[in-house]
Amino acid sequence: MKIKTLSLITAISLMSAVPAFAGPDAFKQGQTIPAFGKIAEVKVDQPVYKHHKFKVAFDVNKQAEAGELNRNLVSAARFINMHTAAGVKEKNIKLAIVLHGGAAKDVTRAKYYAGTQEGDSKKENANAALVKALREHGIEFYVCGQTAAYYDIKNEDLLPGVKMALSAMTAHALLQQKGYTLNPF
Repeated sequence: MKIKTLSLITAISLMSAVPAFAGPDAFKQGQTIPAFGKIAEVKVDQPVYKHHKFKVAFDVNKQAEAGELNRNLVSAARFINMHTAAGVKEKNIKLAIVLHGGAAKDVTRAKYYAGTQEGDSKKENANAALVKALREHGIEFYVCGQTAAYYDIKNEDLLPGVKMALSAMTAHALLQQKGYTLNPF
């Protein structure tokens, strides 16, 4: 009996030592792009200061599920929301998104997008509003021209403000020459 009681006490004390996680409830809308890119408050050991400048390119190659937001595009909104909440001036944040593979379809107009939906052409491109919001905050979009040729995406099929590049490789090389770093996510 003593061993069972001791085991139970040990188990309870170990459970109380496990930290509680806030989970999804810790994420709140950002102030800069409130509709997209929820963020959590973090106690940091690597400070971010208001004078920091960011020039970051996002490489996006995975298409979202039909009618869903592309998580990588949402990450760009989150990047802006996180850093402006940390005090970085929005004018010091320059982002570019390079899309290739199936992800190129996520930045197409309704008519083209609907034609890419297998079995359910009624799904709307949820990314259209997100791309518009990101464009309003100066984010540049480049679609790989080689991908576009493969999927028969024409310039006029792209959402407003989305540009056609010769290739994703070319877009990244040119952005790197302009001082952009590659976001590894």
